Amino acid sequence: MAYDIHTDEKYAPLELIEAGALADSCTQPWWNQTLCRVNDSVARIGVFHGEFHWHKHDREDELFFVLEGLLLLDLEGRTVELGPRQAMMVPRGVMHRTRAPTRTVVLMVEPATVVPTGD
Repeated sequence: MAYDIHTDEKYAPLELIEAGALADSCTQPWWNQTLCRVNDSVARIGVFHGEFHWHKHDREDELFFVLEGLLLLDLEGRTVELGPRQAMMVPRGVMHRTRAPTRTVVLMVEPATVVPTGD
């Protein structure tokens, strides 16, 4: 599957962030957009339907916070189901993959240095 990943910072400080409108207008099966920088991290909104590949980040932790839908977070040896208003932080170095059986909207927070597709 092709991923549509935008790492440019869409919103400046003190600018209203229209995350809901961005997610609502998305028609791609696997898309995310960096919203803004917060200190040395970024906040991203993602719309997922399908599965991402297995990967890890050697230097960065990653937070997945589900806003809508169901996110399956595959870790070595187990799968965690995250529903709306649930989140999980994946520590650096942990192999993982995300899957969404239906359209799912996720807020991600991670260091700005992260390569979204993994190291």
